[in-house]
Amino acid sequence: MTVTHHVRVYRSDEELPRTDQLAWKIAEVAADPVAVTDEVADMIINRIIDNAAVAAASLTRGPVSAARQQALDHPVSVSGPGSTVFGCALERTTSPEWAAWANGVAVRELDYHDTFLAAEYSHPGDNIPPILAVAQHVGATGAQLLRGIATGYEIQIDLVRAISLHKHKIDHVAHLGPSAAAGIGTLLGLPVETIYQAVGQALHTTTATRQSRKGEISTWKAHAPAFAGKMAVEAVDRAMRGETSPAPIYEGEDGVIAWLLDGKDAAYDVPLPDRGEAKRAILDSYTKEHSAEYQAQAWIDLARKLGTARPELRDPENIEAIVLHTSHHTHYVIGSGANDPQKYDPAASRETLDHSIPYIFTVALQDAAWHHVDSYLPARAARPDTVALWHKVTTAEDAEWTRRYHSEDPDEKAFGGRVEIRLANGETIVDEIAVADAHPLGARPFTRPDYVAKFRMLAEPVLAPDEIERFLDLAERLPELTPAEVRELSIVAAPGVLASAPAPKGLF
Repeated sequence: MTVTHHVRVYRSDEELPRTDQLAWKIAEVAADPVAVTDEVADMIINRIIDNAAVAAASLTRGPVSAARQQALDHPVSVSGPGSTVFGCALERTTSPEWAAWANGVAVRELDYHDTFLAAEYSHPGDNIPPILAVAQHVGATGAQLLRGIATGYEIQIDLVRAISLHKHKIDHVAHLGPSAAAGIGTLLGLPVETIYQAVGQALHTTTATRQSRKGEISTWKAHAPAFAGKMAVEAVDRAMRGETSPAPIYEGEDGVIAWLLDGKDAAYDVPLPDRGEAKRAILDSYTKEHSAEYQAQAWIDLARKLGTARPELRDPENIEAIVLHTSHHTHYVIGSGANDPQKYDPAASRETLDHSIPYIFTVALQDAAWHHVDSYLPARAARPDTVALWHKVTTAEDAEWTRRYHSEDPDEKAFGGRVEIRLANGETIVDEIAVADAHPLGARPFTRPDYVAKFRMLAEPVLAPDEIERFLDLAERLPELTPAEVRELSIVAAPGVLASAPAPKGLF
């Protein structure tokens, strides 16, 4: 059964035993040698395929090329053979923390992999690059890697269920640092004490503001989770050497909760698996069919449907106004409630546009489709009829959709809303959608064939056919992989692909 751990701030003169601290409880979960269920193992395989798919699609993009070159400019550390880098030949390895960095950016760049939303936002697939990098470097088996990833997902999702970061303008990767450190601890079979120190250090070094997802959103949006993964690897290394970390990191008088979150009077109830309980949190997460912020997924599906059924809605001359009635989060993060003029700017960055639901709904409505590249092209964003319609789209918070967004009932939890389209002729069109088509409760839930199809679609332009089959064969045999096979769990770009990408030089 799940155990709820009550967390509050303690004065320095109050006694808080180490064993009662949240970081210790996380470490106990990570150190618990519970078996991974078949259902969880299958979903982890799905997400490894999903990560590789979106990484393949981003191999030649600027931020990914820069991160990859940074990694390649560092040698392999002396304690192992190193870790692979997405796109590069399998024998071209680097130190695990730098592989976690490069691969983390590749996975995150297109905002196209899995998600879990509750009190906080998260992309729990961000745990995979750092845990896989360490597994390759130390010679772990597929079964060990599986256990590590199950922990990473469990801890991040459990933290996301209970502790809001964005409310205090703290970036969501503050939950990723501890979860990745815990996952690596599980992978390596480390004792509770060591994992505890690593979790504390990983949290301490990965708290940052949400300005990375506000205003003119920069390329750092893709780098932020990769940085958290890199810090997690380094935190584990430091803890393994016997070094200690700030404590109590969550509950301390000058700790994260007291000064970065809800303050000295705050309290949270964090659900964690009991000893011997299987880590199943990954089953509550969901992937993306479309390359955009998760809260836009259902809206894309609704817009595509409306644009197909009513083509006249694509013409701004026919539209007086479009209002998306939705949750607090959607309105204030990717909607007009953010008060970001950049969300209506046709010259805005891709990173900004994929966090603009007015733009996304407009393009999906006009094209009755969504494409991870074409839908964000500057020429597409600047099309006059698109700009005219785009500026007629606003969002509004709706109490019922906010309630459903926060519902703990999986059958009721929703990420969509209701659209009201007022036409110039006086007609009003009203429609709604609760979850994306690809959601487990959606019109077309994603299953293994869908993950494989997504991988093939995104990989075919950059990977050779035999490389696609090689990777899929390895991924689908994950629980039985040998250490040598785990070291080959990467994707190798076809000849000439990486040569066409920028390889910028910097300090290293």
